This record gives sequence, structure tokens and C-alpha cells, in this order.
Amino acid sequence: MKLKSKAVMGIVAAALMMIGVSHAAHAAPVKNIVLVHGAFVDGSGWKPVYDILRRDGYTVTLVQEPLTSFADDVTATRRILDRQDGPVILVGHSYGGAIITQAGNDPKVTGLVYIAAHALDAGENRAEISKKYPNTAHPFIKTSDGYVMLDPQYFPGDFAADLPRELAQFQAQAQIPTSPTSLAAVVTEAAWRTKPSWYMVAKSDKIINPDLQRMYAKRAKSHTVEVDGSHSVYQSHPNEVATLIEQAANIAQN
Repeated sequence: MKLKSKAVMGIVAAALMMIGVSHAAHAAPVKNIVLVHGAFVDGSGWKPVYDILRRDGYTVTLVQEPLTSFADDVTATRRILDRQDGPVILVGHSYGGAIITQAGNDPKVTGLVYIAAHALDAGENRAEISKKYPNTAHPFIKTSDGYVMLDPQYFPGDFAADLPRELAQFQAQAQIPTSPTSLAAVVTEAAWRTKPSWYMVAKSDKIINPDLQRMYAKRAKSHTVEVDGSHSVYQSHPNEVATLIEQAANIAQN
């Protein structure tokens, strides 16, 4: 009887395991997407990606971080994460990558997507690591109160070389001055060390050296794609960006 009992228990355990595997295989994809912009710009640049994701049935929310300090920008992102009703794919462009690396430790976040973005490790300084992989853009200019911007005359070529000229020139004049304390961001806990990540390398990027992007992606063991785009790749290649985000949503399931 004991042998039969053990055999039955084994069959039950195996059945439960199969149910668990079946459930995992058919788990619903993550439906909440949160988009985080980078320095000097606002969330409106995500509009082409937003439109595609919304069309495909995702709930998409944008963070409008103030760019006044790294702490303020992370807080603004957490504020949006708190509003989500379930698991989230958190997406960051450029400096926004540093933000999602810190804010992505939120338990609602199941995956991270970096679009030509900084994927810092704990204790790593964005400004210092960028010196090891110099970019080819013109130097920042400063406002009278110490904030920094891209020189508007060079913005189209440095930031947005593959956008229509009129749009790039508009964005040059619509820049948000950014605090140097934001750009000197230091992450205390890197979410990519415990959560899956995806990375898009912009091969023609003049703001973040593509080799630095490749280093970030390799180190994080990210699912990586490369696109021949400028730093504004999230605007110039919205279909490819949305596809990568949707891959993350379908793999990084709850």
C-alpha cells in the first residue's frame, strides 16, 4: 500500500508540474508599458512608438521627469509605476536608461528595455564611464544658472541626424535644460542584474558612443538588436523600437 501511495503521489506531483509548465507557456503578455525620455527632451518624442503600442493593445504611460536631479527623475518615474495596475515593461532612452536602471527595482517591473541608453551598474557614474567611450558630439553649453543644453546650432546633426530637418530644428529650440546632477547620475542598485533586459544599439549615435552601448548590452546579457540610427532612433525607427518592446512584453511575463 505504501508503494502504491508513493506511486500515486509521484503521478500527482508530475501532473501539477505539467500544469505549472502549461500555465507558464500560456501566461498572458505584460500589457503595461512605461516610457521614460532622456535629457534635453520631453516625452512627446515617444509619440510614434506610443501610437504603435496603443494600436497593438498595450496600455502606455509616459513619464515627464523634471530633469532637475537624478533623485527627482527617479521619483517621477516611481510615481508613474505606482499608478500601474499590473506588471510593467519599463523603457528608457538615453539618460532615461539610468533612471530605469534605478526605478526598475520596483516589484511591478518585469523587464527593462534600453533604447540607445545608459545601463549603469551600482556605483557607476554616467559622466565618468562616458569618458572611457567618448562621443563625437559638440560640447554642452551652460545656462546662466548652471544647467546644461546641447548647442541648438549643432542639435540636428548631433542628436537627430535622421529626423526631418524642421523637426530637429524645432526640438533644438524646445530643449529642456538639464541639471548637471542628473547627468552625473550614480545608480545604487542596478535592476538589470536581477531582471531581463533588451537593448537597441543606435549605430550612428553621436551622443552615446555605440561601443559604450554594446558594452552595456553585453554586460547586462540583454537581448540586443542594432539599428542604423542616430541618437533619436526612438523617433526615426519607431517600428523597430516598438517591436523590441513587444518582444520584451511577450517574454518577460508575470
